[in-house]
Amino acid sequence: MLEADHELLKDRVLIIAELSANHSHDINIAKQTINAAAKSGADAIKLQTYTPDTMTIRSEQNYFKLNHDTIWDGRTLYDLYEEAYTPWEWHQELFNYAHEQDLICFSSPFDTTAVDLLETLNNPAYKIASFEITDIPLIEYAASKGKPMILSTGIGTVQEIYDAVEACRNVGNEDITLLKCTSAYPAKIEDANLNTMVNFKNTFNTEIGLSDHTHGSVVPITAVSLGARVIEKHFILDKALGGPDASFSMEPSEFQEMVNAVRQAEKAIGKVDYSITEQKANSRKLARSLFVVEDIQTGEIFTEDNVRSIRPGYGMSPKYLSTVLGKRANKAIKRGTPLQWNMMRD
Repeated sequence: MLEADHELLKDRVLIIAELSANHSHDINIAKQTINAAAKSGADAIKLQTYTPDTMTIRSEQNYFKLNHDTIWDGRTLYDLYEEAYTPWEWHQELFNYAHEQDLICFSSPFDTTAVDLLETLNNPAYKIASFEITDIPLIEYAASKGKPMILSTGIGTVQEIYDAVEACRNVGNEDITLLKCTSAYPAKIEDANLNTMVNFKNTFNTEIGLSDHTHGSVVPITAVSLGARVIEKHFILDKALGGPDASFSMEPSEFQEMVNAVRQAEKAIGKVDYSITEQKANSRKLARSLFVVEDIQTGEIFTEDNVRSIRPGYGMSPKYLSTVLGKRANKAIKRGTPLQWNMMRD
């Protein structure tokens, strides 16, 4: 995924810093945030491409007022999106600036006009937000561009996730990553249910990852240990800036700690390896093996009294003990000698 943009991502987890609304409608703050994300170890910065009018309509009817046990309850959708959206006229400048910081820059489109804009910017991947997973026409349109598709699953049923994956495949796009996401802001660790993420791979035959709204790094690190190939976290310069997403966003120092922990986890996971390395070969010298533990004369029988499995590992494997017992020594053997086949006869 995204190998063409960053060769390192073939062999490591893609860590995404989500800019979202954390720019206070100041492009300089947006740029400072991108710069801080790069310094904090992010591989990518992700924008959101919408306007209040592409998301909803301005209305005071109760349908359009948030009353769903969120941190934004009491506001209208239009009012929230008006505060949170990233101006479209910023996109080219932010894409260029991110590339200067050696960051992949891509976005979540929320309608087809956003996809059209992003195509003019050579957007390298499309992220579909959790609440858009039911928008099959949007998913098909984005997937038809032939870019990697990253789908958040926060509100999706099994059938809806299946429909979204099939929407990609129906237009010939097989580069699909499903992100486990808990659509609560912030989310509780006990609601992460990361075994669901593992199940995605078997059920839908896709890559897997995590879009995380919990506090801290525990959930991302655990996700990586379970096979996540993508980690996405909201990123903010300073929570004191405020804004709709500040409370569940990571500041640079916290994000850097998460990145370091993820990279350490990747090293610990490693690969399947049964080879005998030089270090392992040296350590094997401390393993058990068969030793002569009493002086033995020529023709004497090997018994449990004069042959034992002890450390170190210079003698025969202990698995041969029952075969050795009852044979005779073909020469005198001193106590403390590693036992070898050429020392015995029937």
